[in-house]
Amino acid sequence: MADIIHTAAIPKGSMGRRLKLRPGAVLVNIVLIVICLFWLLPTVGLLVSSLRPKELIAVSAWWEAFQAPLRFTMENYVNVLSRANMGTSFVNSLMIAIPGTVIPMCIAAFAAYAFSWMQFKGREWLYLVVIALIAVPIQMTLIPVLRLFNNLGITGSFLAVWLAHAAYGLPFSIYLLRNFISQLPQSMLESAFVDGASHPVVFFRLVLPTCLPALASLGIFQFMWVWNDLLVALIYLGGTTDVAPMTVTIANMVNSYGGGWEYLTAAAFISMALPLVVFFALQKYFVKGVLAGSVKE
Repeated sequence: MADIIHTAAIPKGSMGRRLKLRPGAVLVNIVLIVICLFWLLPTVGLLVSSLRPKELIAVSAWWEAFQAPLRFTMENYVNVLSRANMGTSFVNSLMIAIPGTVIPMCIAAFAAYAFSWMQFKGREWLYLVVIALIAVPIQMTLIPVLRLFNNLGITGSFLAVWLAHAAYGLPFSIYLLRNFISQLPQSMLESAFVDGASHPVVFFRLVLPTCLPALASLGIFQFMWVWNDLLVALIYLGGTTDVAPMTVTIANMVNSYGGGWEYLTAAAFISMALPLVVFFALQKYFVKGVLAGSVKE
């Protein structure tokens, strides 16, 4: 009876509009599904190949693995986890990725607030210089920064990689957070200033809680970039196995004679598991944070 009353309370026209999909919307959904399937194909192929024996990977494609008889094995994963200090490399990657993500986020949040709501001489020109640094290739900085780190005696340590990733990630981090913070309601901040709040109070009690979506999006970008980085870790850490992240260890798995290539699929899937967890855990903030500042209401 309640269902009948609830249905009768809904206007017939609105129910019809809900049930009827426009042809354009159907077409968009179909295109999105096809794009998602194409994006998922490499990941599925990587997963299937990592579960196949070496002799089958060499003679057949991954989609042929579903033909009878099925032959799947965890041997590749066992070999990857038991060789080349993969467990230590996983911990090293965490030791690099977490500070390499948190440090630029903290600095960028302060800088973005200053560029948005604090008045000082040369603010616009300084912000322009910061944005221009996004276009500077990392390769141009490797030699001078490496010489600086050698003089300071920190080459081959986690500190060198933390500072490098913080410096390389700051321009984009400031740009993303500034776009979000600058769109906050001016009346909200002015009311706080009128009540006697200082800039630190406004920043920590109003701005930071409000810009959590932008911080989450920035955290996803920065964490994935640092986690998947090979060049910066290889240059500033060298070949030291004690501090080598997973990317360096995986690159060293294949020897000079081409042996061990069958373990790359399993190693690659292990290395991408944590970034996927981070992305899906923060995905509800991702789109909102990326679009922050792009449309002004």
